[in-house]
Amino acid sequence: MQTSFTPEQLKDADTRESNSILRTCVHCGFCTATCPTFVLLGDELDSPRGRIYLIKDMLESGRPATEEVVRHVDRCLSCLSCMTTCPSGVNYMHLVDHARRYIEETYTRPWPERALRRLLGRLLPYPRRFRLALQGARLARPFAGLIPGGSMTAARLRAMLRLAPRSLPPAGPAARPQIHRAEGERRGRVALLTGCAQQVISPSINEATIRLLTRMGIEVVVTAGQGCCGALNHHLGEHDPAMRLARANIAAWSAELEGEGLDAVVVNASGCGTTVKDYGFMFREEPEPWKRRAAAIAGIAMDISEVLVKFGYAPRREEAPGLTVAYHAACSLQHGQKIIAAPKQLLLRAGFRVKEPAEAHLCCGSAGTYNLLQPEIAGRLRERKLANLERTGADLLAAGNIGCLTQLDGGGLPVAHTVELLDWMAGGPPPPAVEAARQRQASSEAARQSAA
Repeated sequence: MQTSFTPEQLKDADTRESNSILRTCVHCGFCTATCPTFVLLGDELDSPRGRIYLIKDMLESGRPATEEVVRHVDRCLSCLSCMTTCPSGVNYMHLVDHARRYIEETYTRPWPERALRRLLGRLLPYPRRFRLALQGARLARPFAGLIPGGSMTAARLRAMLRLAPRSLPPAGPAARPQIHRAEGERRGRVALLTGCAQQVISPSINEATIRLLTRMGIEVVVTAGQGCCGALNHHLGEHDPAMRLARANIAAWSAELEGEGLDAVVVNASGCGTTVKDYGFMFREEPEPWKRRAAAIAGIAMDISEVLVKFGYAPRREEAPGLTVAYHAACSLQHGQKIIAAPKQLLLRAGFRVKEPAEAHLCCGSAGTYNLLQPEIAGRLRERKLANLERTGADLLAAGNIGCLTQLDGGGLPVAHTVELLDWMAGGPPPPAVEAARQRQASSEAARQSAA
C-alpha cells in the first residue's frame, strides 16, 4: 500500500511505525474471511482491510477522527485473527492501537459514552474499586430489564448488569505480595501477574496456578507494586494510564529479575499476556533504563501453558477424569501469542478428552471491555460461539482467559480455566465446574435411559 506521510509527520515514532505497517498491506482481502465483525455485518469498513483504509486516511490527513472512523474502529475486537490469516505479516495490532490513541486525542465522544469509558478505565484495573463496583452492580442486577429505551447507552448499562456475577468470592490470599516456596528441590523461580479483574471475579485461578507450580518445584513470587498489565486502558486509547500501570509492573519485576533472578513472568490471563509480551514495543521510545527493562520483561513473559510445558507438567492422579473438555482458544492466546497446541496437549496429558468447536478462530465477543461497549455485536458472537461449543457434546469448557470465561459462563457448559483442571489432575482440589459437569453427565444418562 502506498502512503504519503510528510517528513514532519514521520518524526513521530507511532506514525513511522504505522507507515511501515501500512506499506506492508497488499489489499489481498484474506483477512475479511476470518474477521468476526465482517462475518456478522458484511460491511467492508468493518473488516481489517476497510479499517486499514480508514486509519490510513485519518493519519495521513492529520485531521481529527470522524464519527465514521470512530464507529468502525470501535467495532474492532482486536481479536487479531486477521494477523494469523495475513500472508504479508501486517501488524494490525500496533496499527489499530495507534488509531485508538489518535482517536482519543482528537475526537470528542458524546458525553454518556465518554463517561462510561472513563469509568471503565478507572474501575476495572483496580481490584478494590472493581470489587465495590461489582457489589453495587450485583444488587442492581435483577433490575436490568427495567432500564428503559433502546439507545446504545441503555444497552450498555443492561450489559454491565447482566455480566455482573450473582455472587463474589472472597478476596483470596494469592494476590498478596509474598513468596510461595517450591515443594522439594527448587527447579525454577517465577513471578506471577495476579492481574486486576481476574483476582476479583475468580481468585481460584491464581490459587490453582500457585499450587501447581510450587508442587512442580517452582518458586512463585508475587511482587509488591505490581498491578493491572495496562491492557484495558491501552485498548481504550488511554496511553498515559496504560504506561503508568505497565511501568509499575516493569519496576516490580525488574527488581526480582536483577536480584535473585527469574525464569519467567507467568501470566494466566492470555489477554494480559499479549500486552506484557508487547512491553518492549510499548517502551521502545522511552529513555533508559525503562527501554531495556521493558524489553527484558517482555522477553521472559510466558503464558502458564508455556511454563507447564517447559517444566514438564505431569498429572499425579491415576484415575482418568472421564470428562470431555471443549477447549475454547482465546483470541489473545491463539492469535496474539500464537500459542495453539500447548493447552490442548496439556489437557490430553492430564487424561481429558479434548474437542474443539467449529469456527474456533472466531472471537467469543468478550475482548476486554468490548462486551460492555458493543453489547449487540458481542451478544451475537457469544451465541454463535456457545452453539458451536454445545455441538461438541463436551461435558465442560476450558479456556485460558478470564474474559472468555466470564463471557461464556451461564451458556450451558460449565466453565473452568485450563490451569484449574490441570491442577486438579496433579493433586489439587476439583474446580466447581467438575461437579457441574458430573451432574450434567448424570442428567444426560438419565434422559437416555428414560428414552430407552
